[in-house]
Amino acid sequence: MRRSVSRADLGAGLFVVALGALGLWQAAVIPASPLYAQVGPTVVPILVSGAMLLLGAALVAAALRGGWSQGIAEVQEAGPPNWRALGLMAAGLGANLLLIGPLGFSLAAAAQFVLVSAAFGSRSLLRDAVLAPVLCLAVWFLFVQALGVNIGAGVLEGAVLTLLGQEVP
Repeated sequence: MRRSVSRADLGAGLFVVALGALGLWQAAVIPASPLYAQVGPTVVPILVSGAMLLLGAALVAAALRGGWSQGIAEVQEAGPPNWRALGLMAAGLGANLLLIGPLGFSLAAAAQFVLVSAAFGSRSLLRDAVLAPVLCLAVWFLFVQALGVNIGAGVLEGAVLTLLGQEVP
């Protein structure tokens, strides 16, 4: 017995394939300096776009076998929007945009982390406020030290580099 092709599911799969192909095309035109010995600016876009192509192909295959959306047993209607959560996420994005210039990556991202954590229901503001700068500083060091991508040192980064006896970029 042959199932009919779900046109909506096929369209969604083809859309994901098209996005993946567009991403690969755009990653191919990113100018890369010959100074990059290992990880250049095209690695992550190529990986993400390739994953989108694979996902899109899997969605197309599932759609050709009858689709995936009909297998959902019970679809629940969405409730009213959570304006508090949306406001906290918007405030987190705004905080990052406003603070990244004067304070640097780690403190701006930490403020965003705390606000978005609250939006997702975290009830431990103190824990989030202590954990966020540590995680964000670790991410900054990963980019700067391990990957060699200078995203600029802010207040916290400068203080830590000074304590470590390193020059602030």
